[in-house]
Amino acid sequence: MPPAAPQRRSARERERDRTAVLRTAPHGAAPKMRRMCGRYVVAYDPQALVTGFSVLRVPPFPSRWNVAPQSPVPVVYETREGERVADLMRWGLVPSWAKDAAIGHRLVNARSESAFDKPSFRQAVRRRRCLLPASGFYEWQAAAGGRQPWYFSARDGSLLALAGLFEAWRPAPDAQWLLSCCILTTAANALMAPVHDRMPVLVERTAWAHWLARDVQEPAAIGPLLAPPPPDALQAWPVSRAVNRSSAEGEALVAPLLS
Repeated sequence: MPPAAPQRRSARERERDRTAVLRTAPHGAAPKMRRMCGRYVVAYDPQALVTGFSVLRVPPFPSRWNVAPQSPVPVVYETREGERVADLMRWGLVPSWAKDAAIGHRLVNARSESAFDKPSFRQAVRRRRCLLPASGFYEWQAAAGGRQPWYFSARDGSLLALAGLFEAWRPAPDAQWLLSCCILTTAANALMAPVHDRMPVLVERTAWAHWLARDVQEPAAIGPLLAPPPPDALQAWPVSRAVNRSSAEGEALVAPLLS
């Protein structure tokens, strides 16, 4: 059984949500969405999730310096039994009512300001919140000659806990479950603002238990955790445009760009 299968919903409810997601799209096309957090870094030993995030189990996974959407990523969440565990999930949320998994290609991020209202996210933000541990993440700044990538990481060198949502989906009752996730975003803080107007929601360690708790469902109890982090919590520098290629890998991608 999956760790957190969604509650059964009526066919009318599923069709209503599908219609709401596609309502603003041109006929036959998916709505275009500006990607906000589209690459990040997972460059740590899996055991770091046991010691740092207090998970009871963690799967093996390799270090990656340029994680792109649709990749399997390590995710920390709370089971229905209240255990904190880590699993690999596909980055790109597939809601339980989706007709196929292709919708995950455009549900990489969720705006925190509207997540409680959007059909794709409103169930997950109440019942299936998670953390995506990251060494750091990239954002792109508009610049002469093309967009310039910047690398952001914790100033104290610790892992970041990106706020996320997850879902369990399968195309048929006898099919294998697909676990998928997305990253919540918020308004940019003072450090991020010169680069981009959005940034990932970062959950402080003291709030992890509250964020992951499945019985915390009211917006008033969750909303305060969605604010931008203080600027001095992060450090940032421009990096090589080699990171623009999703196939690029290696520690050199996060090295400061020489002027």
